Amino acid sequence: MLLQLRLTKFWILILIFLPTRAWANVTPTFRTGSQTTNSTSQTIINEQISSYQYRTGWSYSVSGHNIESTDTDGYINPAATKEDVQTINNVNFQWQAPDIQSTPRWKITTPGQSFSLVESVISPGLDTITNITRTITTTQTTQIETTFGQ
Repeated sequence: MLLQLRLTKFWILILIFLPTRAWANVTPTFRTGSQTTNSTSQTIINEQISSYQYRTGWSYSVSGHNIESTDTDGYINPAATKEDVQTINNVNFQWQAPDIQSTPRWKITTPGQSFSLVESVISPGLDTITNITRTITTTQTTQIETTFGQ
C-alpha cells in the first residue's frame, strides 16, 4: 500500500511539471466593418432676471382752460424741498421731491363758464420692477461612425 501511495504521488508530480503546449488557431471571420456610436447630452439653464427702474427726478404739470393761478406773481411750480429716502433690497436711495403742500392754487377766470383743470405730479423713486423667470433647455446629439478593415 505504501508503494501504491508513492507511485500515485510520483505520477501527480510528473503531471504537474510535464510541459504542455496549447495550440490556438484564430481566423478572423470578417474583412471590413463599421461601428456607430451615438451620444446625447442635455443642458438645462434656469434663469431669474430682476430689473429695477428708478425715476431720479420729478415733474409737475398743469393744463386746462378758464383757470389761473391764485399766486400774485404767477408762480406755478411746487417747491422742491421735501427729501425722500427709499430702501429696496437693502439699497438706499435719496432725492429731492416736490412738496405737495406748496403746489399752486387755481381759480376759475370767468365764473359760470366751462373750465377744465388737470394737475399731474410724478415723484422720483422706484418706477417699475420687472421679474423674468425662464428655463432654457438645450439638447446636443453626436453620432460617430467608424469604418475599419483588415
